[in-house]
Amino acid sequence: MSYGVRLMVWGDYALFTRPELKVERVSYDCITPSAARGILEAIFWHPGLKWKIDQIQICNPIRFCNVRRNEVASKIEATKIERAIMYGEPIELIISGDIRQQRASMILKNVRYVIEAHFEMTKNASPSDNPGKFAEMFKRRARKGQCFHHPYLGCREFPCQFKLLEKTDIEPSYYIGQERDFGMMLYDMNYQNKDNITPMFFRAKMKDGILDLRNCEVYQ
Repeated sequence: MSYGVRLMVWGDYALFTRPELKVERVSYDCITPSAARGILEAIFWHPGLKWKIDQIQICNPIRFCNVRRNEVASKIEATKIERAIMYGEPIELIISGDIRQQRASMILKNVRYVIEAHFEMTKNASPSDNPGKFAEMFKRRARKGQCFHHPYLGCREFPCQFKLLEKTDIEPSYYIGQERDFGMMLYDMNYQNKDNITPMFFRAKMKDGILDLRNCEVYQ
């Protein structure tokens, strides 16, 4: 049995990076299912449940803007951090302008989406867990604005606001009566083989401002 929720999210800027354009970042036209799942997990996550995105409604017009951001060319290796924690090995700190780079990014601005999703219980749920309890916990946290970490729109530099929508709440879309094909879009990552995590894609088609993900074909 699944329990559905409707969550409205919005923000000033968003960047859902196309994997084929990483050097000069370019955003997809709208939020990806994996990014939507990340927002829900930021509000409420438990090993006993798994979020499934049913549909995404694009409320505001799709508008892009170009910005330049300061980034670093490299970062410290995770193994060095682990050795420092476990064995007390020193960490070399390098502060140099040589590793800093200024890159252009094509990002979205003034975005607003309605995420419709449900969750399913997993084998990691304990005997005391039940779907009704999880559904009420998520709704209570969303109504109060509580989250494990602040959700963001693709990048942590672009935080988002969120609001739980009740059954009677209606959020209009700018694209009512319109259809648009966004092409291939990242659906999620396949974590079944942790040694070989692979991306999954789907053909993103918007109709009346809605991306319907319930019966979409996923490619790996």
